[in-house]
Amino acid sequence: MQINRRLFLGGAAAGAAVLQAPMVLGQGKPRVVVIGGGAGGATCARYIAKDSDGAIEVVLIEPSEVYYTCFFSNLYLGGFRDFDSLAHRYDKLAGDYGITVVRDRAAGVDRAARTVATEGGESFGYDRLVIAPGIDFKDGSVPGWTPDDAEVMPHAYKAGPQTALLKAQIEAMPEGGVFAMIAPPNPYRCPPGPYERISMVAHLLSQKNPTAKILIVDPKDKFSKQGLFEEGWQKHYSGMITRIGPDMGGTDFEVRPGTMEVVIDGEAEKVDVCNVIPAQMAGTIAAAAGVTDGDWAPVSPADMRSRIDEAVFVLGDASAPGDMPKSGFSANSQAKVAAMVIRAELTGSAVFPAKYSNTCWSLIAPDDGVKVGASYEPTDEKIASVESFISQTGEDADLRKATYEESLGWYAGITADIFG
Repeated sequence: MQINRRLFLGGAAAGAAVLQAPMVLGQGKPRVVVIGGGAGGATCARYIAKDSDGAIEVVLIEPSEVYYTCFFSNLYLGGFRDFDSLAHRYDKLAGDYGITVVRDRAAGVDRAARTVATEGGESFGYDRLVIAPGIDFKDGSVPGWTPDDAEVMPHAYKAGPQTALLKAQIEAMPEGGVFAMIAPPNPYRCPPGPYERISMVAHLLSQKNPTAKILIVDPKDKFSKQGLFEEGWQKHYSGMITRIGPDMGGTDFEVRPGTMEVVIDGEAEKVDVCNVIPAQMAGTIAAAAGVTDGDWAPVSPADMRSRIDEAVFVLGDASAPGDMPKSGFSANSQAKVAAMVIRAELTGSAVFPAKYSNTCWSLIAPDDGVKVGASYEPTDEKIASVESFISQTGEDADLRKATYEESLGWYAGITADIFG
């Protein structure tokens, strides 16, 4: 079995032995395989490796050499961060924690044999499997759009080149042009995300193209932080933003990438940029593993274990955890609970009752930050919210500035917690 093609190990030894399942061989360390190197997968891999003192072999399967965070990518669109600030590598996970980082894409899971196959043709056995692939898009959820159209009408909801493409398109808009967004139906990654994006696009346009217009086609009756966003839009971008909800045709639309049109209630609107955010589901490897209910993966609230297979844990956006939103903060919180449970099962370490938390910050305009969040505890049915908070309309400027600065500290802290 060849391993040199797909590993980058930093300071770790690359010439290691062939990776096979100690469960099958009856020898060696227990092994945990983690699929997906985002906020959930990378955090879980790191916490298992660092807290097990080398007693557990950790294999992280992730096709990207550089991971771009979706959280804070809207701030890049608005001109508040540079693109490189979103980029994070896996070198520390490999070099500092001894994690085997596999540069490949998981292609299939054999839960009976407890193996993961990669697109590169390799197979990895596991004692425990963590699936954290993020989201994929539901085919046909936006009439007239397919993933092949993403180079014309980008989604930018998987950060990286799509994010850079969307910003370039916005900056190239003609004077007085139209930016359109097709907002996603519930549930989807980062509930406030599309509306923070609108805020950031409006800020950029207010600086570079102040006569431009923004059109939101939205199938939802309401959205996260709606009162806060609408207050901010009126204050900072009055007259620029129009939202078409379901009562005005937000569920009767199609897009025409070839002619750059959005059709609402039968009427075609010419646009210059169209950000299409389709309906979402768990990353396709979760369905391939047979741990979804069709769209999302049901999990045990106490430990993020799949309700379908006790050797599998599903984290972050791909899971159906109950009251917790799909966010980077949520995934990071869930990963720490799962890592604790996995270590305990494989090494006999202590287990403590699960507690989860989440906060979602959004920037509306310079120094105008808002947030929403909650703490959570498991019940028999779901991860349930036990205490929540949200910014209020009418807050003074100093508080909003402090909220934004708090978010900057959080980003620095959480990315260090994920990637080392």
